[in-house]
Amino acid sequence: MTEKKYDVLVIGAGPGGMTTALYASRANLKVAMLDRGIYGGQMNNTAEVENYPGFTSIMGPELAEKMYQSSTQFGAEFLYGSVTKINVLPDGTKQVETDNGIFEAKAVVIATGSEPRKLGIPGEQEFSGRGVSYCAVCDGAFYRNKKVVVIGGGDSAIEEGLYLANLVEEVNVVHRRDQLRAQKILQDRAFANDKMKFTWNSVPVEILGDEMKVTGVKIKNKITGKEEVLDASGVFIYVGTTPMTEPFKDLDITDEQGWIITDDHMQTKIPGIFAVGDVRQKFLRQITTAVGDAGIAGQEVFNYVQGALANA
Repeated sequence: MTEKKYDVLVIGAGPGGMTTALYASRANLKVAMLDRGIYGGQMNNTAEVENYPGFTSIMGPELAEKMYQSSTQFGAEFLYGSVTKINVLPDGTKQVETDNGIFEAKAVVIATGSEPRKLGIPGEQEFSGRGVSYCAVCDGAFYRNKKVVVIGGGDSAIEEGLYLANLVEEVNVVHRRDQLRAQKILQDRAFANDKMKFTWNSVPVEILGDEMKVTGVKIKNKITGKEEVLDASGVFIYVGTTPMTEPFKDLDITDEQGWIITDDHMQTKIPGIFAVGDVRQKFLRQITTAVGDAGIAGQEVFNYVQGALANA
């Protein structure tokens, strides 16, 4: 049974979803954002944002709160729920099935983002929440004055490593290459920090621990083949992301990796279904690019809904 009908239903309330809701509701459309958790998405797991215009520096959760206030000022609703499927009815209406009921909308914008990619090695799942983490902001305080290992060499790994360095005794960054992929400004800060160590050309092969917690990481040098154990109380993993598109696989709108394919108007191949932000097949996944996608989508859903009304 349908609970409510909307002009636009935005699935996901990260920066892309919230900005879409802002634009669409400001155009006097009836809009709801649907998310399985708190609004803000990965911004809530980000310590400090330095590359969002208008702020020299702002904490991720604070930026999320400011965006939420903007996104709801013109009447957009925020709803809790986990989407399981989208059905397209014969008249073009989108029926969205969730664990909190069924919703209908003339247009749907998918803004579900991505989630941390797993290593898939022994011990990772076993010690998740007991020393294995994907969020330094969430869990870093548990490792004050202890040694931790960060897996990865991109922006997220180094940003979170620098955050951890303010709390822990030592941060050992394990990277599969012989140089970092992070922005140079982040690399300079990391190399200048006495608490940051680097283990190059190495990959983790097992996360070790006792019955209660992580005690170390077994790594393998890709060049020599030598294995060694790094002592650590915590392991923070940043090796990329996976799109959160499982509920939409039957729509056939993704590439082989699961990223949603859109045109420059954020439109998928199904009329009235759009996608924005990190869930899209795109080159750069940042808060700014999610917001840019959403500004376009917000205007395009207005055009789509107006066309649908005119043809009704």
